[in-house]
Amino acid sequence: QLQLVESGGGLVQPGGSLRLSCAASGFTLDDYAILWFRQAPGKEREAVSCISSSGSRTNYADSVKGRFTISRDIAKNTVYLQMNSLKPEDTAVYYCAAARRSLLSNLCVLTTQPAIQYWGKGTLVTVSS
Repeated sequence: QLQLVESGGGLVQPGGSLRLSCAASGFTLDDYAILWFRQAPGKEREAVSCISSSGSRTNYADSVKGRFTISRDIAKNTVYLQMNSLKPEDTAVYYCAAARRSLLSNLCVLTTQPAIQYWGKGTLVTVSS
């Protein structure tokens, strides 16, 4: 079965950290760029990070740059999003998505979304004291 499953969300205080996981099954990460999106209540979905199919290119939205780090473990077929120095405005449902390897997807230009083949169901992150 082809799917992405996110985990690692939860409640954290401002300034705290969380690590989200995105486990892929039924396909290999070598063939897909992986993106993390988030959607806060009443707001549009926002692309926050991307890692190319080779793992050599990453990118971040300005709102998270310097605080979030995307990485992957090929052996586990899993992508991670390490989130540090969390702020209340980071509160959102976080989704991972897979875009088949292409010139566009591997550029990881967050303002130009590539075609997405698979979406996860999301994990909720709440940053509150």
